[in-house]
Amino acid sequence: MKKYSYIFLIIFFLVGCASNLFARELPLEKIKLPPGFKISLFAGNLPNARTMVLGENKTVFVGTRTAGNVYALRDENKDGKADKKYLIASGLNMPNGIAFRNGSLYVAEIDRILRFDGIEKNLAHPPQPKILHDDLPIETHHGWRYIDFGPDDWLYIAIGAPCNICLEADYAQIRRMRADGADKEVFAEGIRNSVGFTWHPETKELWFTDNGRDWLGDDQPPGEVNHAAKKGQHFGFPYCHGGTVLDPEYGKGKSCKNYAPPAQALPAHVAPLGIIFYTGKQFPEKYQNQIFIAEHGSWNRKKKSGYKISLIELEENKPVSYTDFAIGWKQGEEAWGRPAYLLNMPDGSLLISDDKNGVIYRITYQTKNSPLSQRGVRGDLNTVPPSIPLQKGGRLIK
Repeated sequence: MKKYSYIFLIIFFLVGCASNLFARELPLEKIKLPPGFKISLFAGNLPNARTMVLGENKTVFVGTRTAGNVYALRDENKDGKADKKYLIASGLNMPNGIAFRNGSLYVAEIDRILRFDGIEKNLAHPPQPKILHDDLPIETHHGWRYIDFGPDDWLYIAIGAPCNICLEADYAQIRRMRADGADKEVFAEGIRNSVGFTWHPETKELWFTDNGRDWLGDDQPPGEVNHAAKKGQHFGFPYCHGGTVLDPEYGKGKSCKNYAPPAQALPAHVAPLGIIFYTGKQFPEKYQNQIFIAEHGSWNRKKKSGYKISLIELEENKPVSYTDFAIGWKQGEEAWGRPAYLLNMPDGSLLISDDKNGVIYRITYQTKNSPLSQRGVRGDLNTVPPSIPLQKGGRLIK
């Protein structure tokens, strides 16, 4: 009898630990924001949550890298938290990149792009996807894609270099193609590993992040935010890094003057991923059409850097300042969270994914007279939301 009692106690202990872990609190009080801004949790229990895109009917789609899943989230009661979660697809090969156009969800695996038609009408029963493009490079090193539709209605695709430093044909590019997969071409090259890009809401020109090479020391080369004003520009890789650092191997006989320099150099190894222009109306005017970047955080550095949301302010389409916007995921040399991607929401709030914790944060701006502040602050803002029941459906894609 004692034997079974011990077994029961062990099971009870393990279940209790799991419940505590599930209901754990994230220390959102450690996140420092400018005055008037608040952070809360939009959704939790999303393993490896990374890229986000908004559907026409306000569905938030979420891609992952290592988890291999794509999710859909709905905030039906409009309280700033997702209350429905759907598994759109599972078993995918690093579906980091997702995009939305004319009712269809586009999902980029390493070597192919899938299209789920009429997806918002079929969240509980996702359709069989159509294979739009299936001859992308297959290497996994920097092989997780980022995709998005530009103002020109072309689908842009990031093709990272399959290495830390190398010279390989058909890599280190941003390509584009028509929405139906036709007319594939290279838009920009010399880009080591971009996994985030966007377009200026007024000029319609491409801006993108690029992760610099490793093993040149703690403080070089710089990370990059680049501005591609036209097709055909070369941004230096593998010859020149950050606009100033010639590569010790591939830079011999080259000059950094021959390549497009970064619009904004970032600290080394901060791993910039998501980049957006804020286009909402909730934040103060100074943030309108300015750049927010998710700095995922360093691994190749003695002292950690990044793990924050930074702000680049522009004047006449050129950066004039680079400052912190949201910090606190890193405490000393310990990082409890890793911001990955950002998404503008229709109400003017800003979503931020965190692939370390599998959650999505929501940042809002509150003035004393705003409806948000009059509703008060809920006491569960820093608690991982209870598990949203996973709706029926979801498709294993092979």
